[in-house]
Amino acid sequence: MHQFMTSTKARLATAAALALMAGASIVACSGGGGDYAAAPSPLPTPVPLPVPAVNGPAWLSYGGDAQHSAIAAIQTQALNRIVWQAPVDVAPQYSVKGYLLVHYGSPVITSKNTVVIPVKRAAADVFRVEARIGGNGALAWSFDSDYVLPAHNWTPTYNVTLTKANRVVMPGAGGKVYYRDDADSTTADTGNFVFYGKAAYTAAQAAFDTTVFINTPITADNAGNLFFGFVATGTNPAGLVSGFARVGADGVGSWVSAAAVAADPAMLKPATGAAPAVSTDQKTVYVVVKGSGIEGRLLALDSSTLALKSKTSLIDPVSRQAARVSEDSTASPTVGPDGDVFFGVLETVQGVHNSRGWLLHFDATLAQSKTPGSFGWDDTASVVPAAMVPGYTGGSTYLLMTKYNNYGRSGTGDSKNRVAVLDPSGSQADTISSGQQVMKEVLTILGPTPDPSFPGGVTEWCINTAAVDPFSKSILVNSEDGYLYRWDLTTNTLSQKIKLTSGLGESYTPTAVGADGLVYAINNAVLFAVGK
Repeated sequence: MHQFMTSTKARLATAAALALMAGASIVACSGGGGDYAAAPSPLPTPVPLPVPAVNGPAWLSYGGDAQHSAIAAIQTQALNRIVWQAPVDVAPQYSVKGYLLVHYGSPVITSKNTVVIPVKRAAADVFRVEARIGGNGALAWSFDSDYVLPAHNWTPTYNVTLTKANRVVMPGAGGKVYYRDDADSTTADTGNFVFYGKAAYTAAQAAFDTTVFINTPITADNAGNLFFGFVATGTNPAGLVSGFARVGADGVGSWVSAAAVAADPAMLKPATGAAPAVSTDQKTVYVVVKGSGIEGRLLALDSSTLALKSKTSLIDPVSRQAARVSEDSTASPTVGPDGDVFFGVLETVQGVHNSRGWLLHFDATLAQSKTPGSFGWDDTASVVPAAMVPGYTGGSTYLLMTKYNNYGRSGTGDSKNRVAVLDPSGSQADTISSGQQVMKEVLTILGPTPDPSFPGGVTEWCINTAAVDPFSKSILVNSEDGYLYRWDLTTNTLSQKIKLTSGLGESYTPTAVGADGLVYAINNAVLFAVGK
């Protein structure tokens, strides 16, 4: 059991505090294919300089908001230089083949431009949260967590979340949720919530810390109510079994078991890594449950009571059998502006769809299954306002951006790895599965860097959620080749790029946008802040 520690005083940054880890080995993108690449060569970090005050839009969570739309509310800065950088893993553990099988949590950014970063703080799976000044990366405060990961293959994400009241919340051991009341303050009040009761936890802390594990990111609604999944792996004094928890803004908690709320004893637990999504009217929470095999369900729960409103099975559109809900994935439900719900799964039999999976598509009630997208693996779809694509003549008010890799090591994949903007109300024949209708491709673009292991192929796009900038009609995407790119939807070109490392592969990572328009991307266990 790891001891919880917190500092109540500011810790001033130094150049050494911003230094990167050294000695990274050869690694490779590991999502569904990929190849070895040269070891990264991070650029030196400049000494932090004073920065002006900022008052802009916050980036609250994985995917930016409770719908996971990933839409920026400010124009992003040009990708001219690395403004600052900081490790998100101080001792990355590479596999014997050189893979980095870790999903790193998304930074969140306050309206005053404090960047709050989850950090793996040792070779072991232990974590802290750092707050840095967005303009220069100087350390403002840090907070060591006692969080314990659930059983896993790839290391799942440790995520932090901001509420709209600027409270930062983060998972702790035994199902606790730690909070800091003002993410911008170096002296803010801190504490914790326990969804099944603090008295119960205090009376049997060791029992809970070793059997109860938060296994999804925390999602906050507009009122500051929190939603997350947890697994219970043994007996505990509170009688907890794996399920979903709600902690109100007042600190009062409640929970439901996965099997009971799904009305299906085969649905044993929340899907690890799948962040709950909240409907735009705040009345419904969408969560994913799974059984002991590949199968899963998407549930719509009442946001006040966690009572089941509706559910649907997650079905491969070609095999018509259960799709695979992978626990190595960070795919989370996305809620569209019209209330439709999207969730990425893998095909029933690995490789049949080149390990691309499917982006399943449902109406808000989950009663109607709609045309799927032709890619779902480890990706949370981003929302693209239709006005961002000049010349679009379809009937949708919004489109979807997804990764569109065609993995060269899987099935008949040709390593022609793309990203795509799709029309959720349009359709076309799938290019891989004959006869299957999929969402219409509005725009796609091929990765620019040749993959020497696959003649004619290119390196993978390594993203699990991509930031969308409506102001410049562009999307910020991270690649296995070590570059961060701006995809200009007006010209359908990669109009800007910046080298973050000399090229690597790792489990897929998010991009995010700061309150001053800086762009944040992770490459080889380092967070880079990029701007003009």
